[in-house]
Amino acid sequence: MQKYTVVVCDHIHEAGLKMLQDDEAINFVMAADVDKKELVEKIIPTADVAITRSSTDVDSFFLEHADNMKAIVRAGVGVDNVDIPGCSKKGIIVMNVPTANTIAAVELTMTHMLSCMRMFPYSHDHLKNQRIWKREKWYGYELKGKKLGVIGFGNIGSRVAKRAKAFEMDIVAYDPYIDPAKVTDLDMTYTKNFDDILACDVITIHTPKNKETIGIIGEEEIAKMKDGVVLVNCARGDLYNEDALYNGLKSGKIRFAGIDVFGKEPAINNKLLDLDNIVVSPHLGANTYESQYNIGTQAAGNAIEAAKGISYPNALNLPIDESKIPEFVKPFLEMGQKIGFMASQINKSKIVSIRVKGQGEIGNYVDSLATFVTVGAMSHSSETINYVNADFVAKEKGVDVEPVNLGDSAVYKNLITVKLTTNEGTTTISATIFDDGVQRIVSIDGFDNEVAIKGDMILFKNSDVPGVIGSVGTILSNNSVNISDFSLARNENKEALAVILVDNVVSDKTLEELASLEACKSVSYARL
Repeated sequence: MQKYTVVVCDHIHEAGLKMLQDDEAINFVMAADVDKKELVEKIIPTADVAITRSSTDVDSFFLEHADNMKAIVRAGVGVDNVDIPGCSKKGIIVMNVPTANTIAAVELTMTHMLSCMRMFPYSHDHLKNQRIWKREKWYGYELKGKKLGVIGFGNIGSRVAKRAKAFEMDIVAYDPYIDPAKVTDLDMTYTKNFDDILACDVITIHTPKNKETIGIIGEEEIAKMKDGVVLVNCARGDLYNEDALYNGLKSGKIRFAGIDVFGKEPAINNKLLDLDNIVVSPHLGANTYESQYNIGTQAAGNAIEAAKGISYPNALNLPIDESKIPEFVKPFLEMGQKIGFMASQINKSKIVSIRVKGQGEIGNYVDSLATFVTVGAMSHSSETINYVNADFVAKEKGVDVEPVNLGDSAVYKNLITVKLTTNEGTTTISATIFDDGVQRIVSIDGFDNEVAIKGDMILFKNSDVPGVIGSVGTILSNNSVNISDFSLARNENKEALAVILVDNVVSDKTLEELASLEACKSVSYARL
């Protein structure tokens, strides 16, 4: 079995480390405590995938030594310390885990908002540390009826808005990169006029840090705000100009601010700390046990999938202009790659052609989808294939790739179908993503199986006669293989196809025993 080297450059949750240790295809290297120069010069050259956090810079020095690197997984949201253009030039895919700490950041934002309105940290200090009981000093304000301006309505901003609405606040959202219906469908106000945000009672920001957003709130913007406005930033440092923020707080134009992030950290000497109308925390957005678990396990899962060529979840340097595609498309691209990877395991032979069909709105992006499917399907036969060179590698190997837009689907909102033809035959898999966000197969070779696209999967095709399911279960039980899900479908030819998700790696011996059953027509095995 081919093994892939995954290097963990910075500390992640032990659950993520265990995932890497337990995967027999992964050569796991824990290098979080290794000197960074030694890490780059001696360990990185052997790595297929590296997992990093903020302590390891993926810069020109790092990339000079990343000779075998397929992918970088940034265990977190921010990629400020990753040279993405440099990675792209070397064909290295950069991924992050954008939703792992979402709830932690959302709840911290609400904590700061409430603390600003009621001055809790100061009243706490007054009683707890100074032992002064003076209720009349601590009159605050209610969130109810106040207008909240949300800058950035993505994973975090939208969830902050929903929670604020539960407090009966009026929400105004500014985000030029989303469909306004995402806001208006929640009975909130969408605006393209930034001055509408500046007119709010409370303002919170949830954008990435880039040239467009650095200093998006400065002296000019603060001057337009209401007297007594409250500002919150639990996103990135420098989104609010700190000099302007300081002056606004000192003058009283800004009544209170809740700040978790700073331009330069650690911010122990920041002049904002000298003010008595600010609530601060030391960049705690992701500091919950739950989010650290999520970050560690998602980063490890992404690294494993990237090392094996299954998919590159949350890739940031894809060969498509992400500003021109809707948010729903990206999960379909990742799912397409997984289906291609799965089909090539079911139908193990020289690939002749790959046909990718899209139905529904996803059909408009079938060319990009075909690229992802090709990368997944051909990762077994080409270690160098990636999104950039997929078409070239396919042509070089004589594989015909055909994307087809079929228009609307009569059954599903969006449906993709991959038909993989090899020297041995064809495998056709259809899949979709339902409202719960779970990627699901809905059909395999004409059988209407519905199953999640994950884990270890046995496909057992048989004559539709009594007793087969019991025999299959007995063989798996005798070989200590635990079933986690079982999907059975039948066709008009009196055949049945069972798709069995299992918790264990399935041995060749077990597959041979299944194949020996009298009713068995075929058995195959895929690992995702």
